[in-house]
Amino acid sequence: MKAIKGFKLRPLGDEYILVGESVDLINFNKMITMNETAAYLWGKVQELDSFDDALLTRMLLDEYDVTPEQAAADAKTTANSWLEAGIVEN
Repeated sequence: MKAIKGFKLRPLGDEYILVGESVDLINFNKMITMNETAAYLWGKVQELDSFDDALLTRMLLDEYDVTPEQAAADAKTTANSWLEAGIVEN
């Protein structure tokens, strides 16, 4: 996967929102929100040439006190939600 360029992560209370920096990236029908963990991962991957669920899992294990199984499940859920939201591409 690869993050689509042109999005900026902004804090909003206890969450974060992803804002398109160009008119082409703005979809007024949906707002992309992230919790602190997803925002952490986004910050790590947005400039990478590519990433996968395994890399997201390792990042979670390095930063948080979670089991490998929980990290893998969270990584997969996060990656799938990013694909669905259209902010990453395969």
